[in-house]
Amino acid sequence: MAFCSNCGTQVDGQYCPKCGTSVTATSGAPYTQPISAVITQPGVSTNIASALCYLFGFVTGIVFLVLAPYNQDRRIRFHAFQSIFLNVAFIVVQIGLTIVALMFHTVSFGLGVMVSSLHLLVNLGFFLGWLYLMWKSYQGATVMLPVIGPIAERQASGQDVPPGTIGRAA
Repeated sequence: MAFCSNCGTQVDGQYCPKCGTSVTATSGAPYTQPISAVITQPGVSTNIASALCYLFGFVTGIVFLVLAPYNQDRRIRFHAFQSIFLNVAFIVVQIGLTIVALMFHTVSFGLGVMVSSLHLLVNLGFFLGWLYLMWKSYQGATVMLPVIGPIAERQASGQDVPPGTIGRAA
């Protein structure tokens, strides 16, 4: 079996179908596959890419939806969409709680402190949930959030699928 000396692709004829380089060797012996082609392709594994989707919120979610090898994997797409939707929900909740806290601060200082404490608890809950999602996706598990998960699953597959099919083996 002959391989291209330039890109390492398997070649059946005299020219590489990928880069067009001539594969006829000067010694007459066909070029064997380079060692670098035997080693895996550079990049991040699926588990690490799934966890990184959550790292910087919707920014890394969008990055993994745009990067070519990762946007083809359905599981990475699911985690990217779920990260985006979770962070948008977090921003909406933060804005809502801030408005409510400011309204209660104008009415009474005690009520404002109580709502601000609730605001801190919500922040802690989102932070712990974020860490949990990163950890479980790194382990290869798919955690489907109650409202956001099915929406992310539909977006990742590009079609209507029954909920709970992303994490299952075929």
